[in-house]
Amino acid sequence: MTETARGLGEFDFAGDDHVVPFHVEGLDVRGRAVQLGPMLDAILERHNYPLPVARLVAETVVLTVLLGTSLKFEGKLIVQTQGDGPVDLVVADFSTPDRVRAYARYSQEALAAAEQGGRTEPHELLGKGVLAFTIDQGAHMQRYQGIVELDGATLEEIAGAYFRQSEQIPTKVRLGVAELLDRDENGKPRHRWRAGGMVAQFLPDAPERMRQPDLPGGDGDEGEALQLFTEDDLWSEAKVMVETIDTDELTDPTVGTERLLYRLFHERGVRVYQPQAVYDRCSCSREKIRGVLAGLDREDIESSIEDGVIKVTCEFCSTTYRFEASEVRPQ
Repeated sequence: MTETARGLGEFDFAGDDHVVPFHVEGLDVRGRAVQLGPMLDAILERHNYPLPVARLVAETVVLTVLLGTSLKFEGKLIVQTQGDGPVDLVVADFSTPDRVRAYARYSQEALAAAEQGGRTEPHELLGKGVLAFTIDQGAHMQRYQGIVELDGATLEEIAGAYFRQSEQIPTKVRLGVAELLDRDENGKPRHRWRAGGMVAQFLPDAPERMRQPDLPGGDGDEGEALQLFTEDDLWSEAKVMVETIDTDELTDPTVGTERLLYRLFHERGVRVYQPQAVYDRCSCSREKIRGVLAGLDREDIESSIEDGVIKVTCEFCSTTYRFEASEVRPQ
C-alpha cells in the first residue's frame, strides 16, 4: 500500500471495516484506527456466542486487525489466548492483505457460573494463562512468537506490555465493543455488533527519547530505573489524549474514524493515509482439509467415518466438508 497523506475534506470517509493509518507529527506518534461493523457482525453471528464471549472475541478481532494490517510482507498474524477461565481459548488471525477470522472455545457450565456471580469482565473470563502473538511468513520461514502473561490486566494493557517487552516501542492501545439494538428496513428488531480501536506508538527520530522504565524481571534494578526514568513529554501528552477516548466514540458510526482522530489530535497536526479494507474471509478449503486427513493414520480415519462419510467442520467459519470414505482411506 502506498501511504499518501490526505487532508480532511479531500476524500470520502473510510467507514466501517477499514483501517486508517495516521501520523501526528507534533507528537512523534504514528498509529492505526478502525471501526468494525458488518465484518465483525458476520463473524459473531455465525457462532451465536453468549454475549460475554462475543464481546471478548470482538475485542480480540479489533486488536488482531490493528496489528495485522501493519505487516509489510505476505504472511499471517495469529493472536491467541489460552487460560484457565470459562473461555479457555480465543483465536483470531489476519492473513495479508485483508482476511480476518476468529473463534472461541468455552465451557457452558463455567460461563453460566461466572455470569451468575457477575464475573464477566474479559480478564475474569480468560483467567490465568498467556496471550501469544505469532507471525507466520510461510512454510520456508521461521515463525516468530511473542508471549505475554494473562495476569488480570485488560487486553489493551497486555498488548501495550507486548510492544514494550518485545518491540521496545512505547505503545498505547484502546479497544471498545458495543451492541446496537435497532430495527431493519422492515421494522423488525435486530441486534448488531460494533467495535473500534486504536494503536498509537511513539516513534521519534531520536531513539533515546523512547527509553522506558525497566519491566519487572528486567536486567536493571527496577526501583532505581523507575526513579531515574523521565517519560518524554510528547509521549505523555499523546497517552493522555488516547486515554480520553471512550467506547461510544470508538464505536459510534456517526463519529467515524477520521473525525475521532481529528477530535483528538488536530491541534498537533494529524495526517491520515489511505484506508485498508478488511474482510470476513476464512482460509479453509476442501483441498486443505483433504491434506490434513491425508496425514492421519488408518485407525484415526476409520474411527472418524460415520455412515461411509467423514464430516469436518471448520471451527472458524462453520463450513462443513464431506468426504466419502473412499476418498480419504489410506491405500
